Amino acid sequence: MSILIKTADEIEKMRVAGKLAAEVLEMIVPHVVEGVTTNELNELCHDYMVNVQHTIPAPLNYRGFPKSICTSVNQQVCHGIPNDKKLKKGDIINIDITVIKDGYHGDTSKMFCIGDVTPFAKKLITVTREALFLGIEQIKPGNTFGDIGYAIQKHAHANRYSVVREFCGHGVGKDFHEEPHVMHYGKAGTGEAFKAGMIFTIEPMLNMGKRQVKVLGDKWTAITKDRSLSAQWEHTILVTDTGYEILTLRAEEL
Repeated sequence: MSILIKTADEIEKMRVAGKLAAEVLEMIVPHVVEGVTTNELNELCHDYMVNVQHTIPAPLNYRGFPKSICTSVNQQVCHGIPNDKKLKKGDIINIDITVIKDGYHGDTSKMFCIGDVTPFAKKLITVTREALFLGIEQIKPGNTFGDIGYAIQKHAHANRYSVVREFCGHGVGKDFHEEPHVMHYGKAGTGEAFKAGMIFTIEPMLNMGKRQVKVLGDKWTAITKDRSLSAQWEHTILVTDTGYEILTLRAEEL
């Protein structure tokens, strides 16, 4: 495993990219409502990234992905392709944003509820976000990547949710996906130790049912095999000398 350590200049560029990615999620909040299509959300985000921020939407044409954002609804785990189907009351949706600014990537995602959602859907969303932050809190001197996965898995299982294993967090910088693979399950104390200057995403996907997923015929959209609900949250994290810095933190999280 060869994890890139970012220079001070690269870290500053990553801070800018992370902040811009967070701003796209903040911008789209009032538009994620009953009756909107995920294509319309894609168009709003694309226009904001390209014409307001002067950033590049990283997913667009990445390995053939046809849109500028990922929108994963209900049983869709990740990599959902925006389409013309309208969101309806009770839906839950993950919106995943990655922008490129001055050659560097900022990557983040957030869950949204459409109108009133069921209590069990709300709980899944809440526990998944808690798992993300429990994973982030493991980043400190002396700890390892296995500590992230262990903390996330422990919290998920304590709440009787399963952890998706087919997809994971990843290093990020000049490239959309770099080393390491950041697993959301694992054994405490295993894997490489954290070093200041590492930058990677943590993006746990928890399912209400079993952990198994399958990819649809579009070759992108992953869904739960048992059609149970799935939730995901994501942040881009910088390892510092004393712990961590969340590069994609939104104003609502301060």
